[in-house]
Amino acid sequence: MPIYALGDKEPSIAGDAYIHPEAVIIGEVTIGSESSVWPCAVLRGDDGEIIIGERSNIQDGAVIHTTIIYPTIVGNDCTIGHLAHLEGCRVLDGALIGTASVVLHDAEVQQGALVGANAVVTGGTIVPPRAMALGIPAKIRENMANQDEISLGVESYVNRGKWFTKDLRRIG
Repeated sequence: MPIYALGDKEPSIAGDAYIHPEAVIIGEVTIGSESSVWPCAVLRGDDGEIIIGERSNIQDGAVIHTTIIYPTIVGNDCTIGHLAHLEGCRVLDGALIGTASVVLHDAEVQQGALVGANAVVTGGTIVPPRAMALGIPAKIRENMANQDEISLGVESYVNRGKWFTKDLRRIG
């Protein structure tokens, strides 16, 4: 799997994290216990730090980058959906970032919040706990995120990472 140091910046990956062989991890990236990074996801910690907490999943094709000013931080029990883009933002525990959505510089998605598919959370925006952020630019809908569905998705990916660690094999 392509895991790269960049000068003195080296990834730190928990031993029980699952990193798919076609994911790319570069530079100052920390990935916590039981987290998973899926095919074609790119985590590039060149300008600053990327931190992924425990039991979080970075799904296929997601791009996580950082800036010189703002690190990118993903808390525990988070889902970063397929093709999502995070750049210099904070995603707090239990949040879900939907498919093909974008969260930009100095934005914060708070505990248990959900950013809907294709939404754009512009720089400096705060998505409150348990809220949904939908549209371009994202509009906030308070207390609408379904915590049970978010938790089920996280648990599914923790189990999937264990399964893939055990049974994935290349046949061609």
